[in-house]
Amino acid sequence: MQAIRCAIRHAHHYLVSIVAIVLCAPALAGSCSVQSGAQVRPVIELYTSQGCSSCPPADRWLSSLSSEKTPGEPLIQAFHVAYWDYIGWVDRFAAPAHTQRQRQLAAWNSLRSIYTPQVLVNGRDWRQWRGAGHSIAYQNTPARVRIVMRQQDTDRFEATVTALANGPPVWGAYWTVTEDAHQTSVGAGENAGEHLRNDHVVRQYVPVGQHQARFDNVQTLVLHAVAAVPGHTRRINLVLFDPRDGQTLQALALRC
Repeated sequence: MQAIRCAIRHAHHYLVSIVAIVLCAPALAGSCSVQSGAQVRPVIELYTSQGCSSCPPADRWLSSLSSEKTPGEPLIQAFHVAYWDYIGWVDRFAAPAHTQRQRQLAAWNSLRSIYTPQVLVNGRDWRQWRGAGHSIAYQNTPARVRIVMRQQDTDRFEATVTALANGPPVWGAYWTVTEDAHQTSVGAGENAGEHLRNDHVVRQYVPVGQHQARFDNVQTLVLHAVAAVPGHTRRINLVLFDPRDGQTLQALALRC
């Protein structure tokens, strides 16, 4: 009898452990998700550099904007570029792919050159940011695609994109991972001696090509994100745009 009681006690502990694993381990999957709304979420892009003396005011303006108070507020991204690094300070957040995107945006906007700081709203060059204050009025545009995004694992994210009845014939897309509250003491170049705070910093940019948009056809996109950095809010962003002119079709951000 003692052996039976001991076996039952061990079996009970084993089952409790299995239940704990089942309850805790899969909790991550599907526990963090978001769906786009009926209107197009506006997208703000800033092209900036820590080596550019005219960029800190634009960085501060971008930091003053909120993307989380209401669902209609913009998805905000700061793309750092490296073409001012030669002046004497290397921007640690810059990437050649950011400059490539800026050049494509310049082509869509019929601009002869690229510059910093440059602000774009829904893919359109927008130079009124200096007098815009802390909020921007946006036109409510009905969405023509729907996005559902979910966290699959710690650094794995999946999005499903569905074209609506009035959807575009084709759409392009890209993922970004953005982080807030990065502090940098600049030791050289035009901003030597400045202590900069950078928010909405693009730490990862992943274009995902173009896709045909057939009504009710679902496309699945997957991102393997860079690991989160403690102390810096991480957002996973997906932007859909019209590849003919770069205008935003829909955007979604997930913070887990």
